[in-house]
Amino acid sequence: MSEHTGRTALVTGAAGGIGAAITTRLQQDGWSVLGVDLHDDAPTVGLAADLTSREANREAVEEAVRRFGRLDAVIPNAGIQHVAPVAEFPEDRWDAILALMLTSPFLLARYAWPHLVRSDAPRYVAIASAHALAASPFKSAYVSAKHGVLGLVRTLALEGAAEGLCATAVCPGYVRTPLVEGQIAAQAEVHGLSEERVLEDVILAPQAIKRLIEPEEVAGVVAFLLGPGGAAFTGVPVTMDLGWTAR
Repeated sequence: MSEHTGRTALVTGAAGGIGAAITTRLQQDGWSVLGVDLHDDAPTVGLAADLTSREANREAVEEAVRRFGRLDAVIPNAGIQHVAPVAEFPEDRWDAILALMLTSPFLLARYAWPHLVRSDAPRYVAIASAHALAASPFKSAYVSAKHGVLGLVRTLALEGAAEGLCATAVCPGYVRTPLVEGQIAAQAEVHGLSEERVLEDVILAPQAIKRLIEPEEVAGVVAFLLGPGGAAFTGVPVTMDLGWTAR
C-alpha cells in the first residue's frame, strides 16, 4: 500500500470532457486521483472499468484505497446519452443509462463509505446536470437518472452529516463535451432540424446565456466544493446553468 500525505479522490468518466478536466485540476491542486473510465487510453485514466457492473464499482474503490491508502472524495461523473421518444426508447439503453448514471453513483457511495468516514473532510460530489432540476423531451433515461442522483446526494448528506460528509450535485447546463457534441445529429433527426440550427434552437434554447460551459469551469466548481470553502455545501444542487432553471 502506497503512503500519501495529500488528499485523494476517485473520479469516474475520466477519459475526456468534464471528468478529464476534474482529474487534471485536482492533480494540479496536489490531489492524488484515480481516474476511472471504460478504456484506459487517456492520460487521465488510471483504471479501465465497466461501471455498469457491481464488481467494477467495488474494484474502483478498492484500487483507489490500495494505491493511496485512503479515500477523501468520490466524484461520480461517467455518463452516456440516448435521444428517443418514450414510446420508442430502447429498453436496453434505459437499463444501461440507469446502471451507469444512477446505480454506479450509489454503489460507489456504498463501497467508499467506510473509507470516506475516516477522512477528516469527506466529500461526495456528483456531476449531475440542469436535467436534475428540469426535464427535456426525448431524454427520459438521462433525465430520470439525473433526478435520481440529486435524491441520492440529499440522502447521503443526511446520513453522512454525523461523520462530517458533505454531498453535493453539480448541475451545469450544456458543457462542451463529446457527449453534448454527439447529441447534435441525434437531436437534428428527432426534431427535424438541420444540425446547424440544433445548437441554438434546441441545445441552448433553455439557457438565458447562449454558450456552452467549458469543462474547466465545472472542474473549478468541483475543486471549490472539495476545499475548505465547500464545507457548508451539502444535500443541495450546485447550479451553474447559465439561467436555464431561472424560467
